[in-house]
Amino acid sequence: MKIIHTADLHLGRQFNGLALDADHETILDQIVSALVDHRADALIIAGDIYDRASPPANAVRQFNDFLTKVASETKAAVIMIAGNHDSGDRIGSMSIMTDTNRALIRGVVTADEKPLVLADAHGPVAFSGLPFAYEYAARECFADEALETPQDVLAAQVAAARRNVPAGARWVLVAHAFVAGGSGSDSERPLTRVGGIETVSPQIFTGAHYVALGHLHKPQSVGSHHIRYSGSPLAFGFDEADSTKVMKLVEIDAAGQVAVEEIAFKPARKVSVMRGRHAELLLGRPSSDFVKAILTDDAPVIDGMKRLREVFPNACELSYEWSERAPSIKSTGGVARGVADPVNVLGDFLELVRAERLSGSELEVAAAALGRLRHQENAE
Repeated sequence: MKIIHTADLHLGRQFNGLALDADHETILDQIVSALVDHRADALIIAGDIYDRASPPANAVRQFNDFLTKVASETKAAVIMIAGNHDSGDRIGSMSIMTDTNRALIRGVVTADEKPLVLADAHGPVAFSGLPFAYEYAARECFADEALETPQDVLAAQVAAARRNVPAGARWVLVAHAFVAGGSGSDSERPLTRVGGIETVSPQIFTGAHYVALGHLHKPQSVGSHHIRYSGSPLAFGFDEADSTKVMKLVEIDAAGQVAVEEIAFKPARKVSVMRGRHAELLLGRPSSDFVKAILTDDAPVIDGMKRLREVFPNACELSYEWSERAPSIKSTGGVARGVADPVNVLGDFLELVRAERLSGSELEVAAAALGRLRHQENAE
């Protein structure tokens, strides 16, 4: 059986204030093409279909059009779940009056998780969809106040799903979680409150032949060859600059062993970081990519971003190499200080931006000004 696994579409998202509608349309078309080209039996979308619980209308229309193409142009079944960015009720509403022989859509957690069962020449394959759920919702669903962590919640969901897997069936689990050992990126929202433990053990998935995960935006396997994140189809931050985004083509054999191939997405616009002097960057080949420029110029460039956008219209960030290096605060006389001397701090700053410290006359002016401020504070 052949499966296309993707996740974390984040429809409706922007990149530094720039709309991604056209970029999303490109990757959605590529998913449909992959389903057709590889004659896939199933499409898995492992959560975070939308970027927020109340997505813009254009994002909803875009996804509806995509599902229409999948239904009309392919024979693939669709298995999708809500992620932590989605509204579970919104995703769950898509399952109403849906062909249950060809779709499994899970928006909210249930204590009686029934699979979608497909068949190939070797017998049945059961797909269980486990939507993301916070602890309070899981406690109510399972009537268990002891569910206190994402690990507890997912363990209860897996147990509920395992009970309904037909005997002898190969089992595919779909979940949205941070599995221990995974590598995150800057664009993921935490799955728990501040200070909580959001990771779950890969041992939770014992018995599954393939685990299709969402949440982490980098494609990777965790704990075992068959536990996989597809990653997001688009890069959403400069920490993912020049990375290759993929969907997974998964083939399950008669014994339940999986072979995984990565199909690279071809984004309409890439995410790139450029480094060099401003004048040199302006000589580069024009590009519509999302660009962060790190300038090596010794002094700030007048209208640096405006001029950069004449060549790179989607330039989003501009910084200077020297500004990304933290200044060292120097103390006098080797005495440890709880608070640095303001004159020294000012001297360090000027040395950083103009490569020379305060002159004697400047030192006098700075000291006198700070003295007047201290006097005013004491008078008040």
